[in-house]
Amino acid sequence: MLADKKIVIVGGTTGLGLSAALAFTRRKASVVVVGRNSESCEAAELQLRGEGIALAGDATTEETASKAIELCREKFGAFDGLYHVAGGSGRKAGDGPLHELTLEGWNKTLELNLTSIMLSNRAAVKAFMEQEKGGSILNMGSVLGYSPSPKYFSTHAYAAAKASIIGFTKSIAAYYASESIRINVIAPALVETPMAQRAAEDNSILKFIKSKQPLDGGRIGQPEDLDGMVSLLMSDQAAFVTGQVLTVDGGWTVSEGQYEG
Repeated sequence: MLADKKIVIVGGTTGLGLSAALAFTRRKASVVVVGRNSESCEAAELQLRGEGIALAGDATTEETASKAIELCREKFGAFDGLYHVAGGSGRKAGDGPLHELTLEGWNKTLELNLTSIMLSNRAAVKAFMEQEKGGSILNMGSVLGYSPSPKYFSTHAYAAAKASIIGFTKSIAAYYASESIRINVIAPALVETPMAQRAAEDNSILKFIKSKQPLDGGRIGQPEDLDGMVSLLMSDQAAFVTGQVLTVDGGWTVSEGQYEG
């Protein structure tokens, strides 16, 4: 499906990004994965077993995505796609319900989740336009951007950022479609990743998730649950798909979810 594709994954050394990187290389792609620190990069390169290169960098700084794309071109001879996974919770900075939300929490959460995507998408679009051959961008959203869950997931800056990613993606997908640049969003529900550790270790939330995400017996998602859809969207099999939000949620958006009495 991805034979000979050269893909950059921003946020690709842990969790969802690393799982995708391994899936991409199994499908014969070459990858450059970007992680926040050298330790995660070293660990990722070991798992990639020579099929990918890791670059340490902060997704919220201007040069990171551009460096990753240049590295991809230098090492693999081309750049075909960008998968942006990097983001994060701003809870520690002050994200939460609106009446408790701090300005620092708001700004940090938007920087992590929205500014980082703007920077990587801008770098990718510029590269595609220089190459005059188009390409694919996939941005990481969340069901919380359009399907709230107020009892357990009340981080309103995070929801705003993820909703904005949808609007941003649709707007640029429309603008660059004539350049054969496809830009889509993948929106998961609760998946077991380092960022989701708080929820994954809370028995009350896990009981709620059993009915909120009822597929496959009712469970928290795993990173590999996204790999098939992500691989499809990054491949030429999705050559006529752009500006779409593809939800991978175990039934979240069609299920009420039950609280304990």
